[in-house]
Amino acid sequence: MSTFRTESGSHGPLEAPDASPSHAAAPEFAAAQEYTAAQDAFARCRHYRKDNGLYAVVDPALGRIVLEVGAVGAVVMPASLGAKVRALLTAGGRRGGPIIAHPRSGRWTFLTGPTDNSYLDMALFADLFRVCASVALPGSRIVLPSPADEHSGYRTWVAPPDRDYRPELPEVIAATRAATIPSKHE
Repeated sequence: MSTFRTESGSHGPLEAPDASPSHAAAPEFAAAQEYTAAQDAFARCRHYRKDNGLYAVVDPALGRIVLEVGAVGAVVMPASLGAKVRALLTAGGRRGGPIIAHPRSGRWTFLTGPTDNSYLDMALFADLFRVCASVALPGSRIVLPSPADEHSGYRTWVAPPDRDYRPELPEVIAATRAATIPSKHE
C-alpha cells in the first residue's frame, strides 16, 4: 500500500495531523486570553462605578464596557475640534475631562454632566451638524475604554475621569460653539 498522496497534485508522504503541544493548546490559550480580557473589563468597570460614578456594565457578548446616556451626557466631535474645545474648557486651570479618543475614526467623546433636552434644539443640532459634532441622545450607549481597547489603541482616554467630575453639558456645548467661530487670524 502506498504512503503517497496522489489527489490534488500532492505527491509527498502522508503525515499525521500536527499533534504538538503548541498546536493542541492554541484553542485553550485563546480561551484563556478571552477570559483574562473579560476579567480585566469587569475590574475596570468596577473601578469606573466605584471611583468615577460611571455606572457602566460589561456587555457579555462583546466584552465592552458600556454606559447608557442619561445621568451622564456626551458630545462627540472630530479630534481636531475636540482639541480646541478641550483647550477652552481647561483655560484658567479648569478640568476639561473626561474625554475618550477613538483614534481610528479620529473622533473624541466628551463625557458631561446629565443630559438635558438640548438635543431637541434644532439650531443647536444644525450648528453641531455643520462641524460633524453631535449630542448623544438619552438612552444611547457609549463604550468606555477597557484595558484591551487601550492596549490595541482602539479606544483610549485623552483625559481620564477625575473622581466623579464631569463638565456640564451646556458648558461643553458652549465651548464647542466657541471653538467653531473663526478667529480674526485665520
